[in-house]
Amino acid sequence: MKLLNVSFGLYAFLPPGWLFMAFVILAEAFLMSLYLTRKIYNGLVYKSAVVSNVVSGLFGIIVSMALNGGWWLVVWFPWVSRHEVDVHSSQALWGLVIYYFAALILSVLIELWINHKILKKQYTFKKTLIATQIANAFSYAIGALLLVYLLLSH
Repeated sequence: MKLLNVSFGLYAFLPPGWLFMAFVILAEAFLMSLYLTRKIYNGLVYKSAVVSNVVSGLFGIIVSMALNGGWWLVVWFPWVSRHEVDVHSSQALWGLVIYYFAALILSVLIELWINHKILKKQYTFKKTLIATQIANAFSYAIGALLLVYLLLSH
């Protein structure tokens, strides 16, 4: 997959990147709606998932730029190519795992805060927490599978 052999910071601003992100956000909204309402679509839940993901993404861009001198999405979204992480270096791989785990934790915290703000009249904090965790577990699992594929296929 040569198209995916670029950093997410570049890929995110190409049409396939927008499609991938839309797929992930809609999948998260679908999973949250299914968990919270037992229906595949609930407008408020979808709105909450979209808003929380957009805010989390913007936060990721800003934090990433602050941490690495201006490059966007390099830290927050550790979607990497073989040019960015040497798969033969255990230190590089552990760094990637740590960044990926930190991004997951920060994503869940940001999205939980926003989801709770939007959904607190309809759902308890615990229900919103579980829905947010389910949604992020799915999207990060997809990302982890793609990372493993990309790093090992070259």
